[in-house]
Parts: sequence; structure tokens; C-alpha cells
Amino acid sequence: MSHDPNCVFCKIVQGAIPSRKVYEDEEIFVFHDIHPWAPVHFLMIPKDHIASMAQVEPAHAGLLGRMMALAPKLAAEQGCNPYPQGGFRIVVNTGAEGGQEVHHLHIHVMGGPRPWLKG
Repeated sequence: MSHDPNCVFCKIVQGAIPSRKVYEDEEIFVFHDIHPWAPVHFLMIPKDHIASMAQVEPAHAGLLGRMMALAPKLAAEQGCNPYPQGGFRIVVNTGAEGGQEVHHLHIHVMGGPRPWLKG
């Protein structure tokens, strides 16, 4: 498993920086966003350092599929109301023009009553 010693999310995965963990398994780490945009806002990251969606390869398909399948379960556990009246948003910012601030692939899962502060 690769990691970048200068990456804040790699440091979170390794426990060098504290986080409010939501979920963890052998490939995925999920934690609350420190600046939430919605009542429910957490980040799903691969433990393996992948800089962005622009670096995703066919070999990552299983991992990303697992992350997307896990999102609804975690959203419900964290307080998102059920579909169709409730729901959540999934956002993946990619690159500077896409609004990516931390260059480690991460999936934002946001939900809860609207209006949200941003987004």
C-alpha cells in the first residue's frame, strides 16, 4: 500500500493526525469533515494514496465500487433521512479547477436538512 509522507489524509490513515472516524476496513477509511458543509458530512478515502480521480485506473474499479456501495449505509448511520424525501450528495473534486484542496482521492458524502451553507 502506498502513502505520501507529506499527505494530510495519509497521516490521518496512519493515526498521526486525529480524526473522528466513521468507518475503517483494510482498504477504506472514513471520517467526519472538519469543516462540514451539511448537517452530515464525512469523507471516504482509500488507504492507498491515489492523488485524484485523474489517477484512477481500471485496477481501482473494485475499490471505488465498494466505496460507492458503502456510502448509502454510512449516510443512513450518520443521520441522513431515507430516500426519496431524504437523501445525500456525493461529490469528488478533482484537480485545482475542480476544487480539490487535498491531493488524496476523497469522496464527500453530505446530507441532512437543507439549505446547506455551501454546495
